[in-house]
Amino acid sequence: MKTIKDIKEALNSEQQYQPWMLEVEADERAGVKKLWQQWLRKKAKQEKLQQEHEEKLQFDDSYRANPNAYIAGTDEAGRGPLAGPVVTAAVILPKNCLELVGLNDSKQLSKETRESFIAKIKACAIATAVHFQSTEVIDDLNIYEATKQSMKASIEALQVKPDFVLADAMKLPIDIPQASIIKGDAKSLAIAAASILAKTARDHYMEEMDSIYPQYGFSQHAGYGTKQHLEALREFGPTDIHRKTFEPIKSMILKKE
Repeated sequence: MKTIKDIKEALNSEQQYQPWMLEVEADERAGVKKLWQQWLRKKAKQEKLQQEHEEKLQFDDSYRANPNAYIAGTDEAGRGPLAGPVVTAAVILPKNCLELVGLNDSKQLSKETRESFIAKIKACAIATAVHFQSTEVIDDLNIYEATKQSMKASIEALQVKPDFVLADAMKLPIDIPQASIIKGDAKSLAIAAASILAKTARDHYMEEMDSIYPQYGFSQHAGYGTKQHLEALREFGPTDIHRKTFEPIKSMILKKE
């Protein structure tokens, strides 16, 4: 009879059901039963991720006019914060990227998982681009228009021109056929990939700003209006990377004038 340790190692090395697992299923030892249930849950989770992956690929493929058409996804990060740029990304993926199973809306993934996907996305993508829209442009145009222009810039920066663009809830000023997809980062693999690149790029930038403005805690809240951030604003006032047209910063500046 195999030891529980041997069975654990054997199960950990398999993702699909094997004939020898009949013995594991029939094993009455409590430790083996626990291991078997854990393996079944892990298998079910992987199958669910694979199914979601296929659905995202099929969604993107539905916009492909011909088998060789390039579909770009674009998304943004940072429309809501009081400080820092809005960052957008555009991604063109091949028809299948097995490395990206589990890729989802960046907000649904942990920081560690997002970071692990960066290299995978860049390795399998046909083209990627990231664009930073400054606080000055945000204040000049407004956040909605600044985001649209940034998405346009990221698409135009792609090394390969797409035949169709899927944008997350945004109609863009481009001369390429497009579709605005509500909650696109949960439906489209290309948009989800763009979401990851935009989010991680912005997070990295705000972590750099934390070393320049340590009293604001940018590495903790990324510029969003948390209690910590608002208290720092009241104590130290706005910095050069704060959005002057966003409240309460706008009122703070008016009071000083």
